[in-house]
Amino acid sequence: MTTGIDEARPEQPPEEDAYALDRRTVTAILYAVDVGDRAKLIELMEPLHAADIADLLEQINPYDRTSLIRLYDKEFDGDILSELDEALREEVIGVLKPDVLAEAVRDMESDDVVDLLEDLEEPQQETILDALEDSERIAAEQALSYPENSAGRLMQREVVMAPEHWTVGQAIDFMRAKDDLPEQFYHVVLVDPRLRPIAHVMLGKLMAARREVPLIDLTEPNFHTIPVDQDEEDVAYAFNQYHLISAPVVDADGRLVGVITMDDAMVVLEEEYEEDMLRLAGVSDESSLSDSVAATSKRRLPWLGVNLVTAICGSLVISQFEAAIDQLVALAILMPIVASMGGNAGTQSLTVAVRALATRDLTGSNVGRVIRRELLVGLLNGLCFAIVLGVVGMMWFASPLLGVVIGSALVVNMIIAGFAGTVVPVVLDRLGVDPALASGTFVTTTTDVMGFFVFLGLASVVLL
Repeated sequence: MTTGIDEARPEQPPEEDAYALDRRTVTAILYAVDVGDRAKLIELMEPLHAADIADLLEQINPYDRTSLIRLYDKEFDGDILSELDEALREEVIGVLKPDVLAEAVRDMESDDVVDLLEDLEEPQQETILDALEDSERIAAEQALSYPENSAGRLMQREVVMAPEHWTVGQAIDFMRAKDDLPEQFYHVVLVDPRLRPIAHVMLGKLMAARREVPLIDLTEPNFHTIPVDQDEEDVAYAFNQYHLISAPVVDADGRLVGVITMDDAMVVLEEEYEEDMLRLAGVSDESSLSDSVAATSKRRLPWLGVNLVTAICGSLVISQFEAAIDQLVALAILMPIVASMGGNAGTQSLTVAVRALATRDLTGSNVGRVIRRELLVGLLNGLCFAIVLGVVGMMWFASPLLGVVIGSALVVNMIIAGFAGTVVPVVLDRLGVDPALASGTFVTTTTDVMGFFVFLGLASVVLL
């Protein structure tokens, strides 16, 4: 028997859709845009987080996107711009009115402004720079002068700092009197007279201490400074490795020039992860769901061409055993199994190795042990599947020797796959080539060519 409460209870959405945009809301927004009802559009958009609005803009078609931006007009803020996918940001900026764009940019933190500027063409950069105050423009131009993907591009200029001799009371009075504090910050950085950071104090400790307590007595033991020209991958690694919340950025003289916070470092980690995933699949790391057909095709074409060349290499190996295949058709039926199993095993080893290189867990000191482990894993897995495949070969083609041949070939190729999947990315990394970008092609080619060669070679010697 159901109660009125049970009947009235709304249906719970699936857990995986907990943070997805509600379809009814999206439909209502698009209808408001279609009829030009700006008041209704603002009412519907008001509860949405900037990230949700960015997702909405990325999901709808270009015509609806342009119409929505123009109708939303002055309600469009900088948080939405910072959440947009880079591939779409330039299009949206081109639609925004100059005064709306200027107001949106003024509300952004300095690191978000730099992130926005570095992906734009020079005319659009000038439009945004002209909208900034003189001091903000100088700061943005200085940040852009640092190397791409460096800490100088990633940091925000807004820093809360205090002399090392101050007390808690002096720091609190200073922050209360200051009207341009960062929207989010976690530490007060202590500096010496030459503006060199020497320690930092967490806000929680500061607020819990008595006014007369010296700040130097509340400093955190986990204190790291980041050189302004350090690569952002190294910055993200430091945050992840040492569990940092924020870290001051220093110039060549050790003076404080900015601060990097945990959210910025996590964005870098996420981007690196996505980049590796895309490159492992032979897809450009600039790919996006909002890309045009022509742009998507252009980015994917080169790697498909490389794969075609590697496939031809495999075919050339097969052609060397044409006579053997003519005499025993079963070889043509079974040889893709050997190559496919080796390719999958190689991809597994490759994925683990690339990830370990990215997190710096795979180093010169343990690479030998990891290679030996992958060889043994390949041997063990190869033996397991060789028994299964050998039995299948014998039952299918009534040839015990054929079962032995394909089982032996599978074991050899699985060992080769484990070796190539680990060694190839390590060698590419030592040569300064991104292992995520090129490893997949080399590993697949190795397992295909060796799989065909070993299987057909053994078959030629044993069966013919």
